[in-house]
Amino acid sequence: MRKFLNRALKKIGKLNIDQIRSLIMDVVQENELLEMVLYSMTDGVVVLDEKHSVILLNKAAERLFPFKNGDVVERPLWDALADSSLSEFFHKALVEHENIEDKEISLQTSASTRVLSCTMMPLVREGRIQGGLLHIEDITEKKAKEARLRRAENLAALTTLTAGVAHEIKNPLGSISIHIQLIQKALGNGANGKNTETIQNYLDIVNEEVDRLNGIIVDFLFAVRPMDVNLVAQNLNDLVHELFEFIHYELEEQKIRLEFNLDDRMPELQLDVKYMKQALLNIVKNAISAMPEGGTLRVETIARDDQVELSIRDTGVGIPEENMTKIFEPYFTTKDFGSGLGLTLVYKIIKEHQGEINLESREGEGTTFTITLPVPQKEQRLLGWQSNEV
Repeated sequence: MRKFLNRALKKIGKLNIDQIRSLIMDVVQENELLEMVLYSMTDGVVVLDEKHSVILLNKAAERLFPFKNGDVVERPLWDALADSSLSEFFHKALVEHENIEDKEISLQTSASTRVLSCTMMPLVREGRIQGGLLHIEDITEKKAKEARLRRAENLAALTTLTAGVAHEIKNPLGSISIHIQLIQKALGNGANGKNTETIQNYLDIVNEEVDRLNGIIVDFLFAVRPMDVNLVAQNLNDLVHELFEFIHYELEEQKIRLEFNLDDRMPELQLDVKYMKQALLNIVKNAISAMPEGGTLRVETIARDDQVELSIRDTGVGIPEENMTKIFEPYFTTKDFGSGLGLTLVYKIIKEHQGEINLESREGEGTTFTITLPVPQKEQRLLGWQSNEV
């Protein structure tokens, strides 16, 4: 349509009245179509010029955002907003050319709290930025669904964990029952020195199994209880150095060479040092077990705009493909000795830090655990706003 209009404008002097009228009608219809599309969208759209003034906004934007009463067109976006906190945020972001991508903002209406996701995109024409486009999406229901899904996943995990506990408890209980019967039999044969020694051996075994039961329960409670995390500003590189300073003698004994590649631009993160060290230690212990003949353990950190990555890569035996999806499941283990909760607890700790953990492995080549942690952003403000919705 645009090319057609450009050609028509070049020849407008040669057009008669009817042709001009037809051209104007085409333009009007095209404009009405675009306007209909824009105003039918459920997402808010605000178009800004080069000076960040509002030149166009749709009904959804007026419904979702706290704009001032009256005409806000040709006013800077921050001046068009009724909320001072929101106005201050956009003023700073636009003037300082800060990136606004999927920025979550909470708005308190008279009925509920609404969560919005805002993204600012440049308007580019002929290779030059000529304004901005603010996209506003209401993600309230999406966030609620995610919360419900997390609750369902937690319930499913708890069910699996409980079944695992029941299975683990059966073995020591069976052993205790058998040895109590043997003790009763020994007592029935009368008291003598040999029986006393035998009974003591049986009691030692019972005590060991009781301790084993206690360990199972402690691990279970740790896995299901909410963690009382104490988040403090911490440099991840410093935490990594402290951990490997503690464990480097064990690595040397196992003939494991340690390699570091740590990003110097590492920002401070909100971490619980105790829990994070425990999570990393569990991963390193697995790596040591995977390299019985020695090998190389490579630790790398990378700082990005809004997140950091920590990878721990070993040159061990690797994980069979059929076990890859089970590795974080409670009580799944390929070791002869072990609770099967080590990586489950790692997963829980990383999630408590709002992070993600991913796994890559090939048999005979090694395994890489990659932990992604968010870089703290400015505290999200709850903006008070009385909606104009009916």
